[in-house]
Amino acid sequence: MDDRMEETTGGLPPDEASRRDAGVIRAGFIPLVDSAALVAAARLGFAEAEGVRVDLVRQTSWASIRDRLAVGHMDVAHMLAPMPIAASLGLGTPAVPMVVPMALGLGGNAISVSTALFDAMARHGAVTGAGPAALGAALKAVVRERGPGQPLTFAMVHPFSAHNYELRYFLAAAGIHPDRDVRLVVVPPPYMVEAVESGQIDGFSVGEPWNSLAVERGAGVLLVPKVEIWRSSPCKVLGMRADWAERHPAKVAALLRAVEKAARFVDDPANRETLVGLLAAEDIVGVDPAIIRRSLSGEMVLRKGEAPRLVPDFIGFSRGAATFPWKSHALWFYSQMVRWGHAGLAPDLQATAAAVYRPDLYRAALAGAGAVMPAASAKVEGALGGPLPVGAAGGRLDLGPDRFFDGRTFDPDDVAGYLRGFGEEGAAGAG
Repeated sequence: MDDRMEETTGGLPPDEASRRDAGVIRAGFIPLVDSAALVAAARLGFAEAEGVRVDLVRQTSWASIRDRLAVGHMDVAHMLAPMPIAASLGLGTPAVPMVVPMALGLGGNAISVSTALFDAMARHGAVTGAGPAALGAALKAVVRERGPGQPLTFAMVHPFSAHNYELRYFLAAAGIHPDRDVRLVVVPPPYMVEAVESGQIDGFSVGEPWNSLAVERGAGVLLVPKVEIWRSSPCKVLGMRADWAERHPAKVAALLRAVEKAARFVDDPANRETLVGLLAAEDIVGVDPAIIRRSLSGEMVLRKGEAPRLVPDFIGFSRGAATFPWKSHALWFYSQMVRWGHAGLAPDLQATAAAVYRPDLYRAALAGAGAVMPAASAKVEGALGGPLPVGAAGGRLDLGPDRFFDGRTFDPDDVAGYLRGFGEEGAAGAG
């Protein structure tokens, strides 16, 4: 489970000056269904229509994406939503200022457990599809039963990932401390199924198609889809170094227009089979088209042999402002970094985190391009129980429900107050 590279273009990156002259953008991605908008922009003509060429660079691990983007081997990347924030704050590596001018969709990942762990949970009342509260209670019973000498091992894809923070949120809400009661490890997405099959891990949080592939092989049970923890929540973004974005404003704008139009295309069910075929290709995701079709349709099989169940809004690429880089998303991830001791709570750090997400670049690029854009740049997260029309430019915009399963809300203007709401744990994080 290393960081070896798998590139669709091969070889070393061309000279920066020649790429600039040729209008080429070198874009890293991980083999996941939620890379769809970027892949479609590169492969279905959307980028060319905007006067640029996107060369896709397939990588195995998020660490490789982060490091190669930081040193300039790639220009932009399909990135974990918290990763550019962590890079800008210098968490885990030397600080490299990055910007997020666009999100790449909402949802698309899940928490799964091994079949053996689910069977143990079933002895405490767990049934598939029971929801995060009931399933969390059954998991807590198993953790207590095993005791501190036999901690369960859960994998996530990177320390600074939506997967890590959603897994922690789910565990903590169930009364399971993620740093004391279980063991958390990092496994790159393509290796999750192998890790659970071999018994190295008991559960994991990862994007599709890897949950569904574990189910199909009989190795795992899809426990909790991301949308049941936090509806309409971000997972991946389009990230780039801040200096690159400053040097190439025309390229950035062209790329945003291309990806936004591609996102509308891939969100249309009429184009699903085209997208399934594109993603199933060996040099993109490279798994059975039927597995990819599940996550795109939301018809998820939770355990091998069970009938598919519809998970509403399992993944979305365009509707509900899915590509908009909300500053409140950036600040929620920052709040979780503080909550779990990954960052301090300080005005300058909070300002840096908020500044990574750039709705100004999004609006400037997409003005007049047919995109519908929110009038606001931040919102209270978790406040919507159903669709809500909001102020927008370019047409009508309905935001989807965005509730957290435990009923909490996040006000981006009061990060410290939100953290205090978690009691001693949150107060400790907030200092």
